[in-house]
Amino acid sequence: MTVWDAEVDVAVVGGGACGVMTALRAARNPAVTVAVFEKSAREGCNAAISSGSLAAGGTRWQAAAGIEDSPERHAEDILRASGDEEWRQVVEALCGAAPEMVHWIADTGYPIELGTDMPRAGMTARRLHTDTGRLGGGRLMRHLRALIDKHGNVAFVDEAPVIDLVSHLGEATGVVVSQNGSPQRIRAGAVVLAADGFAGNRALVEEHLPHLGTPFYGGVSTSTGDALGWALRLGGQLRNMGAALRSGLVVVDHGTRVSPALPFNGAVLVNLDGERFVDEESKGYSSMAGVLRRQPGERAAMIWDATAMAATRESEMMRECLAAGAIHDHPTIKDLAASLHRTPEETERALIPFPGRRHLTAPYHLAWVTHGLLATQGGLVIDPSGRVLTAAGEPIPGLYAGGGTACGLAGPHSDGYLSGNGLLAAFGMGWLIGDNLSSKHRS
Repeated sequence: MTVWDAEVDVAVVGGGACGVMTALRAARNPAVTVAVFEKSAREGCNAAISSGSLAAGGTRWQAAAGIEDSPERHAEDILRASGDEEWRQVVEALCGAAPEMVHWIADTGYPIELGTDMPRAGMTARRLHTDTGRLGGGRLMRHLRALIDKHGNVAFVDEAPVIDLVSHLGEATGVVVSQNGSPQRIRAGAVVLAADGFAGNRALVEEHLPHLGTPFYGGVSTSTGDALGWALRLGGQLRNMGAALRSGLVVVDHGTRVSPALPFNGAVLVNLDGERFVDEESKGYSSMAGVLRRQPGERAAMIWDATAMAATRESEMMRECLAAGAIHDHPTIKDLAASLHRTPEETERALIPFPGRRHLTAPYHLAWVTHGLLATQGGLVIDPSGRVLTAAGEPIPGLYAGGGTACGLAGPHSDGYLSGNGLLAAFGMGWLIGDNLSSKHRS
């Protein structure tokens, strides 16, 4: 018989996007007690180091801008990119919740605007929503965690890594938490696995993602994938473990990333042989990583001009690049050519725009970019309400998953990732799980 140290209705493993949203939605029912166990807020979560962009189709900001969009169109864009028709119900559930969720976040006092200047490959409408100061995911996570403090029925417990899942007769019944070096057994009516993925676990990356080579790792150190093994013991299943959120925009020797909007403002990529090797607008930043890995030296020069800089410099990514000295300025084509170790004539040929695109003009800006791994996309099989499923498609009693622990939206390959998918899956599944748990406990 398990001896319990405490008991709650909902135990949430991880205090990132999915975990915090789960807690906030479940706690709307004052009869529900929730504990969020965070491994280390100091180390951060992937949502906090993201751009904080929220993808949603059919919002009031889009309507005000005259942009026609809908959850259905959003879902079709994701499925077209991923080719993962088997995941349609999950995708449709997340896209269906997205507009209401983004409206709710704004109505809690968070300043949101539509990123009309944020075009992305694979999106048939501008649907990325961002904070008005473009301060990124850290600002959003601080805002949402502060909302937790207003709920007397939620405890956010930091520096409290969950070290095991407790079960009885195939049902999840609680968690074991390490606090000050001592294990604490917490009984729970429902356990929500809302940890980040496994991108920070070298052994798991080598096992499931060997095709990525040795990319720069741009995620958090706490993404160790522990929760996957716990769920597997209860019969949980994994899918799309070979997919990841990658980036082909990582600046060499700096680790910052240039803006994904640069190619839509005329930026071009030139490899070490002085060749233009891709239609930059045709690739999302995740699929671009694979293209860069195949280039000489696994890098290329991203080149843009003052017009493109003006359109992108206020993004968090570009501000970080500028502050880090990751962007080099070249006043003339001759200076740019010298940096590329090419003649001015070779450089001019490399900069010839594709039909319908504009010419870049001096002065030029340059950053050497390579491929990086940001987060994993493979994970547990869940249903549209976040319940973890067995191979037979049956839900494991008491067990839910979201965030990096659950299978993401990229499909079986990293090329299927669309901008905004990560936070959509994390916040959106937290929204769905939390609403479900809130209503379950209503008298």
